[in-house]
Amino acid sequence: MEIRRVAASIGAEISDVAICDTGSLDLAALRQAWLDHGVLLFRGQYMTPTALAHFSACFGELEPPPASEAGTREELGGQPVWYISNVVENGKQIGSLGAGEAEWHTDMSYIAEPPTASVLFAQEVPPSGGNTSFSDMEAALDRLDDDLRAQIEGRSVHHDSSTTSVGDTRRGYDGVQDVRTAPGISHPAVRTHPETGRRSLYLGRRRNTYIEGLDLAESEALLDRLWEHCRNPDFAWTHVWQAGDVVMWDNRRMIHRRDPFDPNSRRIMLRTQLRGDRPS
Repeated sequence: MEIRRVAASIGAEISDVAICDTGSLDLAALRQAWLDHGVLLFRGQYMTPTALAHFSACFGELEPPPASEAGTREELGGQPVWYISNVVENGKQIGSLGAGEAEWHTDMSYIAEPPTASVLFAQEVPPSGGNTSFSDMEAALDRLDDDLRAQIEGRSVHHDSSTTSVGDTRRGYDGVQDVRTAPGISHPAVRTHPETGRRSLYLGRRRNTYIEGLDLAESEALLDRLWEHCRNPDFAWTHVWQAGDVVMWDNRRMIHRRDPFDPNSRRIMLRTQLRGDRPS
C-alpha cells in the first residue's frame, strides 16, 4: 500500500490496494491516513453495494440513507447504501441530487449527530463535469483573521434541514421564510475533532444558516465574510472522477461541493455514511 499526497493541505491517494478484500487491508494505517489527510482516494476499484458497505463498516457503524434522499434499486438488497444519480429508469429517477451544482456543505449537519464520514464510489461518470471539491476547515480556522475568529468563538450556528445541497426543498417542508426559525439544529461554529483534538470551523452550508445571538443583518454579514474565507482555493482540492474511484472523507473536518454536468449524460455513484456523534 502506498500513500501519496494529492494537495498541499488535504487529500491522499492510496494505491496498490483492493478495498473490496477487507481482510487484506491494514485498517489501522488506513484510518491514520484518513485522519492525517482528511480525504482518501482509491482508484481502479470494483465495488458492489455489498462490498462498499463492508469496506465502509471497517471504519464505524453505518447509518441508513436519509428518507428524503434514498435511491431505490433491487440490487441494494437492504444494504445501507444509496444512489447519487441523475439517471432515469422506467420513468423514475434511480437516485438523488440530479445533475445540478451542489454548493459547499457538510453532510447532514442539520441533525444532532452528523455522519463521521461519507464514502462515494463512481460507477458511471459523465465525459466532463460532476467533479467534487473538498476544503479543509482546520486550515480555514488556522488562517482566520483575529477579528473574525473573535466574533465566531463560542457562537453556535443553526443548520437548516429543509433543503438539499442542490437547493431542492425536501419532502414535507415548506420554504424558509425566516432563517431564525428554520427547521434543523444548532452546533458550535468551531468544533473539536474527537479523535485528533484539532479544531475546525463547522458552518454546514451557507443557505438558510443563522448565527445564534446576533440580529439577522449581523448574522448575514458575518456568514458572508466567513464563507468568502472558506472558499479560498488554498484550502481545497478538486477531484476529477474516473469510473472505479472510491473517495472517503472526514465529514467532521471537510466541506465539499459538486460541479454541475450535462443532464443528458449519465452519472451513477454509490454512497455510504458512518454514524456520527454530536459536535462539541
